[in-house]
Amino acid sequence: MSGDRLSLAARAMPAIMRLRGSKRIYASAARTLADVDRLKRRPEPFAPPFGYDTELTITLERQGEWPVYTVAPHGGDGARRVLYTHGGTWIHEISPRHWMLIRALVFETGATFTVPIFPGAPVGTAAVVVPWVADLLAGLIALAGPDRVTAMGDSAGGAITLSAVQLLRDRQTAGPGRTILISPAIDLRFVDPRIAEIEPRDPALSVPGPRAAAELWRGGLSIEDPLVSPLLGDLARLGPISLFCGSRDICYPDSLTLAAKASEAGVDIEFHDEKDLLHVYPLMPVPEARRARAVMAARILASVG
Repeated sequence: MSGDRLSLAARAMPAIMRLRGSKRIYASAARTLADVDRLKRRPEPFAPPFGYDTELTITLERQGEWPVYTVAPHGGDGARRVLYTHGGTWIHEISPRHWMLIRALVFETGATFTVPIFPGAPVGTAAVVVPWVADLLAGLIALAGPDRVTAMGDSAGGAITLSAVQLLRDRQTAGPGRTILISPAIDLRFVDPRIAEIEPRDPALSVPGPRAAAELWRGGLSIEDPLVSPLLGDLARLGPISLFCGSRDICYPDSLTLAAKASEAGVDIEFHDEKDLLHVYPLMPVPEARRARAVMAARILASVG
């Protein structure tokens, strides 16, 4: 845990998010499901922000059913590979904040990022999307070698990432050299009693909305299936994990549990446990995000000797 005091920007962020009404659509299941209906009528864009294609080499192709972006520095050698699976409560598209993090890490590491664009629930479900992501990850590992591949995801995408890594382990195929998880939502039951203590102070999320979205995402699977809630799956024999989460985040208690369970299972896990920071804080315009990004970049760079 960082011993530094929160930056002014980080201290202001909760008030800014409340003014924006960031938490409103998650305050009830009805509001979240209404948002799902809105997204069916008006799908969100998913392309990288304007101008990124002049700074980076970006290609778009279909792999299986859905689009997949490849983002690389101009002239990159592809030695380091990162699969980034975005969050969005299982219903929202990849956002400019995700693209900003990807852009920064491409510049800082020279790595080539693979960014899958999968449909939100209820069109996309865990039983279909997680194996698809696992297949993409396996393809990168076959191409570059396991030690040169990092699996990465935030929030709902963090759950997909961890489930995909577990699935490769269960298939008895090579997994990535490292997994990076940002505020992962990894137990979709949301039953840890500490969540109720944090929820009033979390300016981004309330439990009813994510729980309603999770019901759509699980499809025909049990909420306890590791494809849905990877915290409930076997953590043994996974590669090193870097975990980032702030304590004003309803995902924080399950991150604490993940760190403990992974350590007990013999997994090399480093937990960047940040007091009073918010959900997916490494994607925010705060100095603490730059610090987290520097650690992520170092871990990605360490994937090649």
